[in-house]
Amino acid sequence: MKSYDYLIVGAGFFGSVFARQAKDRGKRVLVIDKRSHIGGNAYTENICGINVHKYGAHIFHTSSKKVWEFVNRFAEFNRYTHQITANYHGEFYNLPFNMNTFCELWEIKTPEEAIKKINEQKFNGEPKNLEEQALSLVGMDIYEKLIKHYTEKQWGKKATELPAFIIKRLPLRFTFDNCYYNDSYQGIPIGGYTSIFEKMLNGIEVRLNIDYLKNREELNSLADKVIFTGSIDEFFGYSLGTLEYRSLRFETEVLDCENFQGCAVMNYTDRETPFTRIIEHKHFECSCNAKTLITREYSADWKAGDEAYYPINDEKNDGLHKRYSELAKTLGNVVFGGRLGMYRYYDMDDVIEEALKAADFLI
Repeated sequence: MKSYDYLIVGAGFFGSVFARQAKDRGKRVLVIDKRSHIGGNAYTENICGINVHKYGAHIFHTSSKKVWEFVNRFAEFNRYTHQITANYHGEFYNLPFNMNTFCELWEIKTPEEAIKKINEQKFNGEPKNLEEQALSLVGMDIYEKLIKHYTEKQWGKKATELPAFIIKRLPLRFTFDNCYYNDSYQGIPIGGYTSIFEKMLNGIEVRLNIDYLKNREELNSLADKVIFTGSIDEFFGYSLGTLEYRSLRFETEVLDCENFQGCAVMNYTDRETPFTRIIEHKHFECSCNAKTLITREYSADWKAGDEAYYPINDEKNDGLHKRYSELAKTLGNVVFGGRLGMYRYYDMDDVIEEALKAADFLI
């Protein structure tokens, strides 16, 4: 008899949620992670009394009551509602695009005027690339100031070289509503995300700084089944080819002022600014602190071995992932989950929902 029912590779949301469900149902669980901390990309670290989102801004939002009730077992959430300010050469606009944005752009006053302005500028025809797709949805002014350069920095390619399907839709609100998400439940966990994982993994054995792929044979011998949340192509030694991602680079700085930019997230939508956004972490939890802490976020090219953040779900990569998924079906004791294991861009609530479904199905 093996020591554990489940070996869970990765202490992010998918792995931790699955581990909690398995433990609560009487299963023997071991969680490992190659990083020195739990929490995956949602990990927060307290610096100068401010909870810092170490791997980029994480705003919890969901319309699933089941998911909301689950996370509230492990944290109390504040009333933070995400609003983004876009900075284009010192001009400030609200995102997503709403009446505040349109009034600032065009000095118009009514939804009717805004709709007319957009319709006058729209691209007509079958969009062949991202630029034409965006122009067909929002017109030239919004595209040039708020989409084009930000998107090109994000993807590392010209908008005319990117496929149209990347922007399937762009939300247009003809109300004065700056809230970024429409979800019923939103907030930031008071005290940061790390405490969620500490409580979720309470009573469960966790081993950090363990690289599963370098110790696969030994670790597999410990458990009946493996839940793997790393990259599916890396698991198979890139035998069918390498899936593509975009990566991120962060520069974090403590500043001797109380308030640097007046909001948690400011996007820089011009071409000249090399970073895509600045995160001012104290605004997530209204921290009363004489200092502030900011992170400049840069989009970066990715190569195997780098931290993978955003799957590039184009036809080529999705086709390759499908082949890896077929290969995964030949394994009787390994289940793939999470963003990397399933090669999908998931918000936190999506990952939690997938982990709950997997636990219900498997356990």
